[in-house]
Amino acid sequence: MSEPPQGFLSQQYTMAAKSLRQGWTVIRTRGPGKITFWFIALLIGIAAGFAALLFRKGINWLQASLYGTEDVQYLHTFISGLNWYWVILIPTFGGLVVGLILNHFTNDGRVRSVADVITGAALHDGRVEIKAGVASAFASLITLSTGGSSGREGPVVHIAGVISTWVSQKINADGITGRDLLGCAVAAAVSASFNAPIAGALFALEVVLRHFAVHAFAPIVIASVAGAVINRIEFGGVTEFTLAEYVDLQFYAELPAFLLLGLTCGLVSVALMRSIFWAEDFGNYLQARTGWPRWLRPMVAGALLGVIALWFPHIIGVGYETMSLALTGELLLHEAIIFAILKVAAVAITLGGRMGGGVFSPSLMLGALTGLGFGVIATGVFPDVSGSSSLYALAGMGAVAAAVLGAPISTTLIVFELTGDWQTAMAVMVAVSMSTALASRIVDRSFFLTQIERRGIHLAAGPQAYLLAMFMVARIMRRPDDPRAAPEEQCWDLINEGTYIDGTATLEAAMPIFDSTGARFIPVVTLSPDAPPELMGALFQVDALKAYNRALAATAAEEHS
Repeated sequence: MSEPPQGFLSQQYTMAAKSLRQGWTVIRTRGPGKITFWFIALLIGIAAGFAALLFRKGINWLQASLYGTEDVQYLHTFISGLNWYWVILIPTFGGLVVGLILNHFTNDGRVRSVADVITGAALHDGRVEIKAGVASAFASLITLSTGGSSGREGPVVHIAGVISTWVSQKINADGITGRDLLGCAVAAAVSASFNAPIAGALFALEVVLRHFAVHAFAPIVIASVAGAVINRIEFGGVTEFTLAEYVDLQFYAELPAFLLLGLTCGLVSVALMRSIFWAEDFGNYLQARTGWPRWLRPMVAGALLGVIALWFPHIIGVGYETMSLALTGELLLHEAIIFAILKVAAVAITLGGRMGGGVFSPSLMLGALTGLGFGVIATGVFPDVSGSSSLYALAGMGAVAAAVLGAPISTTLIVFELTGDWQTAMAVMVAVSMSTALASRIVDRSFFLTQIERRGIHLAAGPQAYLLAMFMVARIMRRPDDPRAAPEEQCWDLINEGTYIDGTATLEAAMPIFDSTGARFIPVVTLSPDAPPELMGALFQVDALKAYNRALAATAAEEHS
């Protein structure tokens, strides 16, 4: 058989290259099709999985280098033998580096985390800040490596958000596609970080997207599985924690105790969240009163952590060694109580001092300590009808974490996948349900949604509350040259009466004015301190309601598609 002519092959290569360019143009201008989207979801899952893996290994390497230990899993034991000045100096230096990074690469000196990813999904078409996100990743890496008492899930989730945002910008993704890609990245990052593919997928749906739409399920699962595969290639199929053997499980007789444990964990989770918010407010107050530069704040927090670690080194880092001791029942009652109180203080200092990191791992550790303390008391009072105190530690671990995250489904599954123990489902589910039910009524649903609420964004109340903040009145108003514009004389009469709104405001500020005045339209003005108001146009109530209703309909359609 004769070879095809060289010109023919060249023509085929040219046509193939042209088709690829046309395909890429279609993806960028019209968005990806379903098959293409699933392929992109897989690639994002692989990228986010590798990012989570590199972040974890980077922490281990830097931690081992700074503290001089070969096994970071037993860092707390090793720190006990270090010279006191190293124990203080390392987190202090780490805080200084974190402060300098955040001061130069963010506009507010604040680390980006899960709350910003949730906000990006709800308000910004699945996009997050890229520059601030990369800086936050490095800041959190240094925080967790030098002694910060926080977790790695928050930074990993935001790193995943940065990856999906970059892809969404490249392919010109619309809001639905951008949010789905964000969910894929988050699912893969959580899955790769904890070797928990089921929980990773549900975390993205339950916490970040906050809906379980069918169209998002398949690509998110694909990405989550990709993240888990990356984790297992590196670490194998082992679980994070090995539990003690249970001799006897008295589930039915113990159910009232697990209900009470759930309520206790709900209160403990509220104490953790309130402590972090109090530390944040106190840090803001102290910074304003003293005039300290914002880059100094993480350094002060690091120094405080170093001082505490001189006597209680278990507060350093994520705390998996202490968590393992609690799950295997190797801590005494007074140790569990003291360690839990100090962990709350250390997490509040770390996050209130703006050092970086997340709250998931600390809440797991705090829950395990709370459950163990509760279990020691329960098994001591009713030894004939109770199982192992380690079972209470496992249930407490899930209960506190679920209440903090506001994610009872995915947190329950993460606990099972971290431990490999599925026999205790009833105990964990009972404790989780009670803790989340109690905590969600004291705070705004979860730690993340309360953070967002403190920034003036009402995501916890649902789309009917936060959608109004998405529309600038200047985008919806009728300008003076519009054929249906409001009469200029009537606009000035309303302005003189004090009824007007700034052009930079949103419908969230405009709708109460309509309700209080009964006006058909509100003049929109440009406000400046040295000049009288300048008329820009008028916002009609009917136009505001139409925009709001369209947004509600689009949100409902996405969540039920």
